Amino acid sequence: MKEDLDLGLLEKALRSVEKHVDYVDIRANESQNTVIVMKDGKIQEIRSGLDIGVCIRVLKKGAWGFSYTNQLERMDHMAESAIKLADNLSSDVKLAPAETRSDEVKSNARIKLSDVSLEDKKTAMCDVEDAANLDKVVSTTVNYVDGEGTTFFMNSEGSSITMEENRVALFLNAVAASETGIQFGHKSTGGAKGFEVIQKEDLELMGRTAATKAVRLLDASPPPSGRFPIVMDSELTGVFIHEALGHASEADLILQNDSILKGKMDAQIGSSLVTIIDDASMDAFGYYAYDAEGVKTKKNVLVEDGVLVSLLSSRETAAKLDISSSGNARSGVGDQPIVRMSNTYLKPGEMSFEELIEDIDDGIYLKGSRGGQVDTGKGVFQFNAAESFIIDNGEVKDPLRDVSLSGNILEILQKVDAVGSDFHLGVGFCGKAGQTAPVGDGGPHTRVSEATVGGAD
Repeated sequence: MKEDLDLGLLEKALRSVEKHVDYVDIRANESQNTVIVMKDGKIQEIRSGLDIGVCIRVLKKGAWGFSYTNQLERMDHMAESAIKLADNLSSDVKLAPAETRSDEVKSNARIKLSDVSLEDKKTAMCDVEDAANLDKVVSTTVNYVDGEGTTFFMNSEGSSITMEENRVALFLNAVAASETGIQFGHKSTGGAKGFEVIQKEDLELMGRTAATKAVRLLDASPPPSGRFPIVMDSELTGVFIHEALGHASEADLILQNDSILKGKMDAQIGSSLVTIIDDASMDAFGYYAYDAEGVKTKKNVLVEDGVLVSLLSSRETAAKLDISSSGNARSGVGDQPIVRMSNTYLKPGEMSFEELIEDIDDGIYLKGSRGGQVDTGKGVFQFNAAESFIIDNGEVKDPLRDVSLSGNILEILQKVDAVGSDFHLGVGFCGKAGQTAPVGDGGPHTRVSEATVGGAD
């Protein structure tokens, strides 16, 4: 990055602006990115290239001005544009205090993504695709994405941070068909590291697992409808925690009166078994060392033993709520930072899977997610499980298809009556306000004493 982006030029731009505003920060990013799409064993698309961008954000008399460019010679114009925007707006933005930081975060990748050929990346895709071609599988789609780069942050408070960043992911969708209809199976892997993430994965098992799921669902029965004890696997647990609780804990939604958690700080919102954490500093797909405002990331406990103890925030939202920033302001350099999750999960307990189901006479085991919807303001949700099974007298029995789980967020949290000792974090991308961010979500298997289950539309 230092060869392509003159950091002295960035500092000069910042110094020229800070005398005219109350606060200014500059972010610059250079990254090499690759996207490969394979459909039914044939490469459909390859995009690979170098992206460079710089953004400046100024705060003047309580109003933000933001400007972005990928033409470095236009940095002076970018700075002028940001100031003009702030001059034409009226607001009362204040920033919570943040520690001044000077740091250089090195890459933890063992195998640099830029050192791996396109052929080797395509080979990994072929390996997982080949394994997914079981009988009755009629179509497969494999997506590979990676990014390797450096982000630089500087602000008028004296922070100066350089971060080397890596991220890679592989996604598989398998479609099975028979006279009963079509069904889908999905698997993914990835991490905020180098190509070793893909190399260590059992790609044959990944492909076979996704395909087997799709084929098994062809002969599955439609689900019963009603109230049942349920067990969610780590993936569905993660989706529930992310969508239902994670978004509701975002400070901007609290301030917009669009969260069921508004006014519930220090209240018991779940059973004593529920501890929910968001941790951008951990080794997972949503990792980042500093957020887009130069705030050092850490383990943020949102819910402890069922009690809401903290929220996810940026410096702006933290100031409005009179709290400290949690380090969750995120965005690419082309967008203004907003409050986002990172790696969000339910803390594991002590029970084995067998112990979770042994006392269930008539229940449902739900695995994976096929999407759904959440209303964080009303506190209600509806998710579709990827696959499900009857639990009969403490044993997992017949498969079910098209199963939905719905209810009230806080009611489900209160009815968590057992938490497994296993732990898994998934790989995904979260959309909010037109922006997309890499995230991890997961936890252990989780038992809920009673929940509403029915057929998915």
